[in-house]
Amino acid sequence: MTNKNADRIAELKKIKNAVILAHTYQPGEVQDVADYVGDSYGLSVEASRVEADILIFCGVRFMGETAHILNPARKVILPAPSAGCPMADMIDAKGLSEMKAANPDKLVMCYVNSTAEIKALSDVCCTSSNALKIAQSLPKDKGIIFVPDRHLGTFIQEQTGRDMIFWDGCCPIHAQITPAMVNEARKAHPNALILVHPETPRESRILCDHALSTGGMCDFVAASKENEFIIATELGLIHTLQKANPEKKFYPLSNKLVCPDMKAINLQLIVDVLEGKAGEEVTLPEDIRVKARVSLDKMMELSR
Repeated sequence: MTNKNADRIAELKKIKNAVILAHTYQPGEVQDVADYVGDSYGLSVEASRVEADILIFCGVRFMGETAHILNPARKVILPAPSAGCPMADMIDAKGLSEMKAANPDKLVMCYVNSTAEIKALSDVCCTSSNALKIAQSLPKDKGIIFVPDRHLGTFIQEQTGRDMIFWDGCCPIHAQITPAMVNEARKAHPNALILVHPETPRESRILCDHALSTGGMCDFVAASKENEFIIATELGLIHTLQKANPEKKFYPLSNKLVCPDMKAINLQLIVDVLEGKAGEEVTLPEDIRVKARVSLDKMMELSR
């Protein structure tokens, strides 16, 4: 049975010369109509390469901003303009400027889950998939200010031994993950490996088998000889994993791990965007865009 909205989207994409990028936390139906589905790093790389006239970004605001920063010649549209990232909203330019002034000997490494303003004040950006490599690549005689996620920051520090200080931010979805959840999932599925996102608090993360980015989880599962996995991140990733690995079994750590901002988009909304009835074009002050581009370009350079 065909989906009329999916068919209409395919038709309108050709007419409008548009592409759809979707994060792995998006609803399954959105992932299925996207031209590319990936984690934040993969989406950043893909956004920089888009040659179509219109880029419809199915994710949250900071992701659309990143696409605009990297590819300003394209029109980047957010289908759900109000869909943001609570973590990104936990830090502001004033707070980061004060932190920099108090620690002038340290470089600022910002997680991609941040606003363009924060990226503009940072020396280098990172995603959870390249954070370790980037931290190890920075000058050893410099300390690191890591913003805004303290959990990813402490994970990086544990793995690299770098001199780091952290902004007190977090992802409310991953922060829900408790040791009890991990232990219960282990009992329910004793033969499954538990894959956890490094945005998770340390006391829960260390009880899991592997701490990986969403893209890292996809790569790990594809290469693994194991057949059962408990996925300790936002539920949307299970659709991505199951679609790519139909012969394997995936269990959510908890059905509570749902990001409402990531679930704000549906097929009808994408149709409305392509018909010019919905959505918002991403725009930024040029000085902010140019400064933010420096930290993103540095990320791309150090990730090669």
